[in-house]
Amino acid sequence: MPYRAGTRLPGERASKLGHLDVLNSPLVQELCRSFEDSSPPGVPATMTWSPLPCTGEPLPIVFGVDGSFQVITGTTPPYKALAFVKTALFRLDQPALAALDRESPHPYALRDILKDSALYHATVFPMRHIVVPSMTVYDAVRHTIYESVKDAQLDGEPMETLKWIAYEKWDGQKKNLPPFECPHCESRNATLPYDAEKGSCPDCGKELFITDMLGFHLEMAPDAAPDGVARDYMTIHETLLLFTGIRYYWERNREAFRRVLFVKDGPLSIRAQYSKLVNPIRRFLHMTRDVGNPVCIVGQEKSGAFADHLELIGDHAPVGSLFIPDHQYIREQIQHRPATGAPYGKDTNYGAKVFVRLTKRHKMVLNIPTGKFVQNPTIGNLIGAPEIFATLPKLLSSRYEDALLPVELANAVASLSTYPSVQILAMFAEATVKGYP
Repeated sequence: MPYRAGTRLPGERASKLGHLDVLNSPLVQELCRSFEDSSPPGVPATMTWSPLPCTGEPLPIVFGVDGSFQVITGTTPPYKALAFVKTALFRLDQPALAALDRESPHPYALRDILKDSALYHATVFPMRHIVVPSMTVYDAVRHTIYESVKDAQLDGEPMETLKWIAYEKWDGQKKNLPPFECPHCESRNATLPYDAEKGSCPDCGKELFITDMLGFHLEMAPDAAPDGVARDYMTIHETLLLFTGIRYYWERNREAFRRVLFVKDGPLSIRAQYSKLVNPIRRFLHMTRDVGNPVCIVGQEKSGAFADHLELIGDHAPVGSLFIPDHQYIREQIQHRPATGAPYGKDTNYGAKVFVRLTKRHKMVLNIPTGKFVQNPTIGNLIGAPEIFATLPKLLSSRYEDALLPVELANAVASLSTYPSVQILAMFAEATVKGYP
């Protein structure tokens, strides 16, 4: 590795001729020729596209969920850092959708829809070298996460939803939280009694928050938090907003599920230690299908390994078809990993991956829940598949590649774009941290 530039001397430059000896190798020359070959790879023989189900009725009410985050880092030592996070839950109905121009929606039409149909949440975390009186960064982030989930502007609904999922309130059995690691003494016996938001560690007696159960503290040091904390908080809060809408209907009008579709930007998954919410979510969704009130949820992945794979195989798909990859296909064709290890998504996903080609111009990677984990799902395992695929053609947008209107509009509400939002947030952050030593 070369020396980087300092304040007095320039950085070391890499050699412009050092690669010549490497290129003399016949193997390297063959690899370079293969790299420059632009011919597309062949379609795997193990995949079969199936027709979309055509027995469902379109769902007239649609909710969209999205979020974004930006980490703002100072340009001079000690390089202070703040993370801004924003999420939104957005409601549409078919008359509102029909009134929009799919290619160039009028800004005033969007304004009128957004005015009374969206819930917003925004927060900020001290990530590095931010002094909070009487607190370390570790404790400040813990308290900020707890207070942000309680969010008084949303009447504390995300907190109620977190308790509803974590305590599995829908089944009527008053369960304590499963044991988790205490953020103070690292005991693995920490828990809270049914419906509690706060409590004490049974080993050290220090204060616990229900949000500690999620495990954000496992990624943090006393004086710094990685950028991944902001990303994971965004994912968790998106999920809480999504299930806030679901909880509302479950508690007040379960018949409404026959008319509602929930659309999430991104996969239906929760990674790492945060995945302890996945099994309760699976159990709830499985139960709703068993009792005859299935919840229709779909997530759209716009980037990542699955979206990249669809670019390779999508043009070979017939219009109006889908392909559900099983564990072996995902392992061999997408993850490119050996056969050892747990089945894909066993601990983290509450939705199965589905490749779909709806029209000549619209192909996408969707996630649709199956309830209980299914290693090799079929169309019959996908909850609400007929209704979902009857609704999606009415949600297509021509403004962006392979776009869905609910995701597009939810992103417009929740987005913190690189420009100009970052500059605005950076100015705000600079003005904010100047008051601290």
